[in-house]
Amino acid sequence: MFLVPDRRSLRRLGPDLALLLTGLPLTLLAVAVLLPLAAISTGLAVLWVGVLLFPLTLTLASGFAHWDRARLRRWGMEIADPRYRPTGAGARGLLRRTTDARRWLDLGFEGLIALPVRVLTATTALAWGLGALAGLTSPVWGRLLPPQLREIPGQWALALVAGLLLALTLPAMVHLLARLDAILTAPLLGGAESDPRLPAWPGSGASRLPTSSDARLREAAWTWMTIAFLAFVLVVVAWPVTVEVYDVHPATAMVVTTAGGAAALLGARWPWAGLALSAVSALAMMLVTAPAQAEAPWPWPVTALLAQCLTLSVLAVLHRWYWVLSAWSAGAVLTLAALVVTDPATMAGGTLRAVTTNGVVLVAISGGVVLLGLTARQWILVRGQVERAQTVSAEEMRRRRELEERGRIARELHDVVAHSMSVITVQAGTARFRLQHLDEATVSEFEDIAASSRQALGEMRSLLAILRTDDSLAEVPMPGLGDVEELVVSSRSAGAAITAELEDVPAPPTVGLTGYRVVQEGLSNALRHARGAAIEVRVLARAGVLLISVLNGPPPPSAAPQERIPGAGLGLAGTRERVGALGGTVENGPTPGGGYALRVRIPLAGPLPG
Repeated sequence: MFLVPDRRSLRRLGPDLALLLTGLPLTLLAVAVLLPLAAISTGLAVLWVGVLLFPLTLTLASGFAHWDRARLRRWGMEIADPRYRPTGAGARGLLRRTTDARRWLDLGFEGLIALPVRVLTATTALAWGLGALAGLTSPVWGRLLPPQLREIPGQWALALVAGLLLALTLPAMVHLLARLDAILTAPLLGGAESDPRLPAWPGSGASRLPTSSDARLREAAWTWMTIAFLAFVLVVVAWPVTVEVYDVHPATAMVVTTAGGAAALLGARWPWAGLALSAVSALAMMLVTAPAQAEAPWPWPVTALLAQCLTLSVLAVLHRWYWVLSAWSAGAVLTLAALVVTDPATMAGGTLRAVTTNGVVLVAISGGVVLLGLTARQWILVRGQVERAQTVSAEEMRRRRELEERGRIARELHDVVAHSMSVITVQAGTARFRLQHLDEATVSEFEDIAASSRQALGEMRSLLAILRTDDSLAEVPMPGLGDVEELVVSSRSAGAAITAELEDVPAPPTVGLTGYRVVQEGLSNALRHARGAAIEVRVLARAGVLLISVLNGPPPPSAAPQERIPGAGLGLAGTRERVGALGGTVENGPTPGGGYALRVRIPLAGPLPG
């Protein structure tokens, strides 16, 4: 159950607490160091002293980001190291750091974004733990309370139950907060790696965070950071302005202005939510500021106009055109409604003109923002199409070079190997006619050699066809499991004693070809390294898994040792690559009796369980 912590949740409680409780002090230190340095650098930029301080600020920001990545790695999540722009040595190399967008992203994250995240997660974890401790120890410290508080009926039982519930749910809550910290910070720090060999999150079966290229990650991070920063600034400025200028209650002003800033953030992810919240917040702002319409701009205060323009910019750049036109139309309709419901008899002529001018200004400025946003979106789309076209062109060039290289290899194979195989086939096939006085055993031996060479020559021609074209393997006829019996028969003709247990296994072409190559490699190794030894071949299917084994006994003492030729040992390496690509496993090695065994397991439907 969720309330009962198991051994795994208790074991991960330590790493989760370490991630949360070390993050807040590190972030406070980063904010205390980076923000003053950034302010000083900006203030002294006119004197060129600040320009020299900016590289130091960015270097420190990257250092804090490096420590944050180390924290996440110790927690169990692998974070990809970002690619910083090469700078070089000397003063010029330091100045080049100011042109690295990745370092500016580190500064924005460590100086602005990380603080609210870490405050939320760390304080929630501390409050949860302290609440559990206070509830469980309430009978002890409760005796120190005044008598009138100690006489409340059932307070100790209620405190104990609450403390017990908080204690039982503490591991799950701390892990949830740790994962929230990782989800919010990992994309801005570089993104979680997608290597399947890496461990999953501690104590969870959830998949890893989605990753993307460094350029896309940096672009998305900058977009979110820019929108969040502008929305935060708008809320910080609009709240006191709304309270002082329009005499609105602070709590009401906070809710209304926060809704206006949050509309842009929601619109970046969900356009319908941003559109709806923008209209609601604008209407609420008009209602709460209506009593002061004679003394200040109305129905659109300056801060509300800026919030509306920010939302329109986000919708225009990030989403289809009809979302931003709907938001602009909603603002225009609200302006018209405000003008209609306003009673001209209660207003002086100047006030009426001010209200009308305010509405016209909103419609005009927001319309210009919409046009600029749509233009920017079109430019971004065109740039993306150009980049995709360049990527496709580069991919086509790569494929062309690959085909040229494959064609060169095919020519070399055709001119050397295929020619030699053809000579062997012709010589073995005509030996009975060219050589006199051959007995039947020798003639049969030459015929077997000719048959094997013809088969090898046919496979060589199939390989050459693959190399010379861009066709897939399924489009070229290749041997499969049904050809293993013929392979065993041809190997017996070489004088080997082979016993075979072959089942009729329906398998996909790739699995069939891999199985055939496994048996071929096992027989080849046995014939080459254990001449005269008994060989046993099995091809079976059990529980959706193809089982292949090639075992040979020890060679007889009279057998001459096989001379090692260049390239020996590459066959088993190729077998491992073939089988591994299909999610299978390979086991090979000496047997206790002095022989050798090759055992392979290949899934017929999907990868084998780990």
